[in-house]
Amino acid sequence: MSVDKMAESKEVDLPLVSVIIPVYNGERYLAEAIDSVFAQDYHPFEIIVVDDGSVDDTADIAKLYKDDVRYIYQSNQGHAAAKNTGISVAEGEFIAFLDADDLWAPHKLRAQIGFLIENPEIGYVISRMRVFLEPGARWPYQLDEEYFASDPAGYLPSTLVVKKHVLGEIGTFDTGYRHANDSDWFFRAKDAGVPMAVLQDVLVYRRLHSSNMSYEAKANLSELLRVVRSSVKRDRG
Repeated sequence: MSVDKMAESKEVDLPLVSVIIPVYNGERYLAEAIDSVFAQDYHPFEIIVVDDGSVDDTADIAKLYKDDVRYIYQSNQGHAAAKNTGISVAEGEFIAFLDADDLWAPHKLRAQIGFLIENPEIGYVISRMRVFLEPGARWPYQLDEEYFASDPAGYLPSTLVVKKHVLGEIGTFDTGYRHANDSDWFFRAKDAGVPMAVLQDVLVYRRLHSSNMSYEAKANLSELLRVVRSSVKRDRG
């Protein structure tokens, strides 16, 4: 049964989705990210903003949504720890993530939750993404601009919707990685044989700006090599 059909049925309640927004010094973007969640044509969802030690006005922005957003502050521990904090308090059957500088298309949750309901063997789903530059920002030299112009599959948290029990089975995000904890999670899910799918719709708009970790090429590459080596070791048993 599709999400639309389920919503029409008085006997079926749609599953709760926990939307986790990790943020560090995100005052410029956070409101727009939160608004893109509230614009979803799927309900119910809860929004959990995890502030990873911001020293700007991030807290004030999050608290503007005080009745509709759960705000958690923690000392600065990194992106992985912030996501894990959100997971630890999430009440939803499904977990979704949104980086504070990215945006969702209005039908993201409906498309992805609908797919997971109709394909119960699938553990998690991602989508295609569209990358855009903040005005005044330069394109990161290490990223292939032609590749990203093709709206590629986004192996990043903002595209991800995962069943909560899958996180329990393969673990959360490894705090030993500052940059590549997302890649490490996707590799561990692959190595564990978790069935997944890529939806062909563009459901996420990824913003590139001067503060993106995407610009830290050397550190990104070093950690990614560690991720690949760990995956090879697991494959060899």
